[in-house]
Amino acid sequence: MLNILIIDDEAPARDRLRRLVAAIPGCEVAGEAASAAEALERIKELNPHVLLLDISMPGMDGMSLARVLQEGGASPGVIFCTAYQDQALEAFEQEAVDYLVKPVRAERLEKALQKAKRYLGDLPDPVDEHFLRSTLGGKVVLTPIHRVICLLAEDKYTTVIHEKGSTVIEDSLTDLQHRFEELFLRIHRNALVSRKHIRGLERKHDGHTQVLLSGTDHKPEVSRRNLSLLRKLLSELS
Repeated sequence: MLNILIIDDEAPARDRLRRLVAAIPGCEVAGEAASAAEALERIKELNPHVLLLDISMPGMDGMSLARVLQEGGASPGVIFCTAYQDQALEAFEQEAVDYLVKPVRAERLEKALQKAKRYLGDLPDPVDEHFLRSTLGGKVVLTPIHRVICLLAEDKYTTVIHEKGSTVIEDSLTDLQHRFEELFLRIHRNALVSRKHIRGLERKHDGHTQVLLSGTDHKPEVSRRNLSLLRKLLSELS
């Protein structure tokens, strides 16, 4: 999640930016400041990733604040939000991520914040929230998480069975379970299955039980410990 501090001496401008940020996935407003002096305190307190910074403010202006932060070493990414178009060159000399002219448009702000995420580099890629990433023939392959049917642990890797086929990733089942707990159910120490793809159970001649899943012929085995939980889920779906 990208944490943002809004710095503007005008309350209506801060309110507008807050509303715009609230509509952008993966971003949230950590706080606000009405002056550069207040901003310095809030930055120490909140440690935001990005500043939405007005330039024209009483006392220390936004450009001076950015200069102070830059001279101080590691600082948040700065996106200037200003009514003036003629200070962009100076803004980028201060290593600004972007320069937005008021009134800030929603789509322009979203692009600037996406740029900030790339600029910061050490934040989790937002694509990871909705895709599983694998490498095939030197190319990165992204599998939409809503198309994943089941996840099977095999040796040091995890096989992803999805609606278009399969792929292999390095993520562990435990990590995947924590990340997507609302989407997948643990049925065995070696298997997670998509809740929405579960269709039924099948008992084998040797006494073991397998789960039937839509979209694949794979039938992962259900451990005795997880069988009652899966039966309960199926009864709720029926």
